[in-house]
Amino acid sequence: MDFKEVIIITLILLIIGINIVYVSINTLRTILVIKGQRLFASVISVFEVGVYLFGLTIVLKNLDKPVNIIAYCIGYGAGVYIGSLIEQYLALGYVEFQIIVDSVEQDLPRLLREKGYGVTSWNGEGKDGLRLVLRVLAKRSNEKKLMKYLNEIAPNAFVISYEPKNFIGGFWTKNIRKF
Repeated sequence: MDFKEVIIITLILLIIGINIVYVSINTLRTILVIKGQRLFASVISVFEVGVYLFGLTIVLKNLDKPVNIIAYCIGYGAGVYIGSLIEQYLALGYVEFQIIVDSVEQDLPRLLREKGYGVTSWNGEGKDGLRLVLRVLAKRSNEKKLMKYLNEIAPNAFVISYEPKNFIGGFWTKNIRKF
């Protein structure tokens, strides 16, 4: 491999790498804005745009080689994937579960409270009679652990989860405001 080929391969890898970094930061910034973390999102956007301009400059100076444009596209796609993996790993925010079990006799609220989860429960009426309905708030980083625990203690429960954005009142808000 001669020097010119080494330069071309290095340039391609550089373009891919820069775009992976740029789009990963872009993905995280977008998620932070959605979750209301505007200040942190603004700070990382400074780095995001710097990386973007650096990568775009390299590509625009080398438009004569279509492989650079392909490298840019590959880096962009890989960046979206890696950015989503990073966000999933960080598990920012909270998740709320609605759990419905087929018997009001369940000891589920107490078991969940003993594990440190905030639980609100009430009786509901379903097609086949009374049901126990629970609302449980947890950190997203505990979502899989809670799902596994629910599967162990209430394997037939109907569970829906979603991400709440705003919190007012309740004992959880004291903990949330610290962060």
